[in-house]
Amino acid sequence: MAQGALEPSVLPVWQRELLYARDPPHITFPHPEYDDVVNTKEIHIFAVNEMADKSFFFGPTEMSALRRFVPENLQSFTTFELLAACLWRCRSIALQPSPEEDMRLIFPVNARDKFNPRIPIGYYGNCIVLPCVVSKARDLCNKPLSHALELVMKAKSSVTEEYVRSTADLMVVKGRAHYKLDSIFVVSNLTRAGFNKVNFGWGEPIYAGLAKDDKDIPGVFSNYMPSTNEHGESGIVIIVGLPFLTMEKFVKQLNILLE
Repeated sequence: MAQGALEPSVLPVWQRELLYARDPPHITFPHPEYDDVVNTKEIHIFAVNEMADKSFFFGPTEMSALRRFVPENLQSFTTFELLAACLWRCRSIALQPSPEEDMRLIFPVNARDKFNPRIPIGYYGNCIVLPCVVSKARDLCNKPLSHALELVMKAKSSVTEEYVRSTADLMVVKGRAHYKLDSIFVVSNLTRAGFNKVNFGWGEPIYAGLAKDDKDIPGVFSNYMPSTNEHGESGIVIIVGLPFLTMEKFVKQLNILLE
């Protein structure tokens, strides 16, 4: 409409009742992202003035290097899953948590296509859930990358219509619970959000996405954004925020996988 259209190309749909909790609510899945758990020693929340922000590009060369670590029985993985496992593992090693620490990875999953019938295309409310992957630090840091990848794949595949209903019911039972921030890492895939194709009449953007780490909760969130490197290769750029010394360790671990 910014370019003069008289109506939206997709008409909006309200229908909030599509995602109402059941009556009575019935929680049928574990939801560790909302567990009332406080980790034993570490929380890993950092001060803004301690942080280094660094962007990492993953194109065909980088993805090919990471695929070397994936065994035959996990070959159905997606790019998102492999990168999430890679970042989570490298970040956890760099943080040097205690071996018994529960390390958590959360990622939003679009649940619109999990319903039968499907949520209407024009539905403009939130329709995401936040499955959580949990691993002891000793396992995440010492086992191969495939350990983290398998956990991510399992969590992502667990998102069904019943899982979404269970989440909605949990929100009623626990009073709009918020996910826990202790020892947590959140990754979100914005590569298909279309930010790089938004055109307000001046042409497509050169870059569209976040410029740096979240200053309100530094070091917790990383987003995948579409990008092109200096060679013209299309890929994904991810911004990571970590304390300066921890960032050096993170880069070292990542380079081990990409060499």
